[in-house]
Amino acid sequence: QVQLVESGGGLVQAGGSLRLSCTASGRTFSSYAMGWFRQALGKEREFVAAIRGSGGRTYYADSVKGRFTISRDNAKNTVYLQMNSLKPEDTAVYYCAARFDLPRTVLTGDDYAYWGQGTQVTVSS
Repeated sequence: QVQLVESGGGLVQAGGSLRLSCTASGRTFSSYAMGWFRQALGKEREFVAAIRGSGGRTYYADSVKGRFTISRDNAKNTVYLQMNSLKPEDTAVYYCAARFDLPRTVLTGDDYAYWGQGTQVTVSS
């Protein structure tokens, strides 16, 4: 069982930055691929970014590529999402998620085993 706790959400003006953190319980954090997803009001949850257990490969949705950066610190059991050049359309609840990392696992779908409670990000225009 993996428990995930997100932090770092808040209110920011368009063009600003936020860094989200997600800390996981357990001692095998590096065995898990981590993903960030978001869900805006009235919309379906969508993939934002993901990172392999080793941290060696990252994946991004086209809508955030070049603005968001996912990273992880396996010694701290934490994954981060650095969000720059934020836009009002980035407003959503952001969730981190974990799944056991296998070499051919596709990380952009939402079939992750563990999910955090979410953190609200609001970008004002």
